[in-house]
Amino acid sequence: MPDLAKSPLPVLDTHNDLAWQLRERWAGDPTAVDLRADQPTLHTDWARASRGGLRGQFWSVYVSSALPEPEAVVATLDQLDLVHRMIASYADRLAVDVPGVEAAWADGRLASLIGVEGGHSIGSSLGVLRVLHAMGARYLTLTHNDNTPWADSATDVPVHQGLSAYGREVVRELDRLGMIVDLSHVAADTMRDALATTANPVLFTHSGARAVTDHVRNVPDDVLATAAATGAVCCIPFVPKFVAADERTAGIDDVVAHVEHVRELVGVEHVGIGADYDGTPLVAAGLGDVSTYPALLAALEARGWSRTDLEALTHRNVLRVLDAVTRRQ
Repeated sequence: MPDLAKSPLPVLDTHNDLAWQLRERWAGDPTAVDLRADQPTLHTDWARASRGGLRGQFWSVYVSSALPEPEAVVATLDQLDLVHRMIASYADRLAVDVPGVEAAWADGRLASLIGVEGGHSIGSSLGVLRVLHAMGARYLTLTHNDNTPWADSATDVPVHQGLSAYGREVVRELDRLGMIVDLSHVAADTMRDALATTANPVLFTHSGARAVTDHVRNVPDDVLATAAATGAVCCIPFVPKFVAADERTAGIDDVVAHVEHVRELVGVEHVGIGADYDGTPLVAAGLGDVSTYPALLAALEARGWSRTDLEALTHRNVLRVLDAVTRRQ
């Protein structure tokens, strides 16, 4: 078997907050910092992405869930525009489906996809949701840290006991559009309601397994089992508080424990990577930036993972979900 640390497998990561860093630190100008060179104050740049085998990225469009909905919609549109400008500035390829990803890879480009992090970004409007889809967004995280008027968040006081009737309508519209339902950040009852409503496989774009680390942002085993039966993928983050009981000591082995738990519970076809780079100040030791994916893969290889299994983890599983959802539109 080849040395995976020297020959990186292509990684398609489902969650990265570089756009938010550009907004907060460089006034939303993607050219104000040279992302072609190593940028040690960030987790992400194109030089380290190349070394780490990052070939596809869902860029997160995030705005604060504390914003009033009309302000959140405007801020979301600004962030979407920023992501488009970032992609254009670095000559990468916007992808909205699997053929788009494959075309980017054939041209040696990083396939850039877009996910909207939080249902507050649609302003309780299906029309806004349709505009976000038209601008290239291919997943919607149903909540962020706060409830929406139609869905409960994992980190807020339950109001709807999952999804409201309108929340189920949002899920059905995501299905109709061909957008992936993302169940990271949502309450467990919201997960269950969404799974009972959608006809498509879902993603958990940056969530661990609650059986391994008992954090409300992680996914209970019963939900993992229900989701896997529909083809879903749980993408493990590198965020210390989600992968370790003591975040001060979180490292590669903790991330491995989550990856292996999902594989053992529901199969290797249902696990992926959603590191959450640049969306957290700290990451697990040994996984400090986008150049370090091969370190995780080498740790899994040492535990007996085959190249086929690793390819499933790094990109094939997420591509399967993307294809299943976008082909139904």
